[in-house]
Amino acid sequence: MRARLALQASGIAVELRAIELKNKPAAMLQASPKGTVPVLVLLDGTVIEQSLDIMLWALRQSDPHGWLPQDSAQLQDALTSIASNDGPFKQALDRYKYPTRYALTDGIAQRDQGAQTLLQWEQRLSQQPYLNGAAWGFLDAAIAPFVRQFAHTDKTWFAAQSWPHLQRWLAEFEASPAFASIMQKTPIWQP
Repeated sequence: MRARLALQASGIAVELRAIELKNKPAAMLQASPKGTVPVLVLLDGTVIEQSLDIMLWALRQSDPHGWLPQDSAQLQDALTSIASNDGPFKQALDRYKYPTRYALTDGIAQRDQGAQTLLQWEQRLSQQPYLNGAAWGFLDAAIAPFVRQFAHTDKTWFAAQSWPHLQRWLAEFEASPAFASIMQKTPIWQP
């Protein structure tokens, strides 16, 4: 989702190829033997295999909405926050969402662990409208898909938390035209 958000925001034309992960096309595996998505293959044959790297590449090519922080300290702050999201928070999210995959009875301890990160986002959003600052940007787009997954794992529990700023931020994201656009289903690609 975050790669698509950045590509959309950049205005760069790409060909999206929806695939079934249980039936990965040979062309995808040839481009990226790791066999996970997303994969971006540039016209010169360069392959970018990580969503964050795709975001950075796209926004460095074209950033009409000013998503990327221009100040190096702000960019480093965003990248540090994203690393925390992609590491400890994502691990807690996966175990909360799919406890049986990790031989857990339930994911409650992992939910509580992930909630500590969400509390940090709540505090940040209590001081500014977006994680990125005064306007939606790079950090918001990089984090929102994961917060959405967390929230949708148990919507009732998430709604009961005292996180009004985070809940407003997530609802705004889910109601946005950008979100609606990237969530449109595309037919499975056939070579």
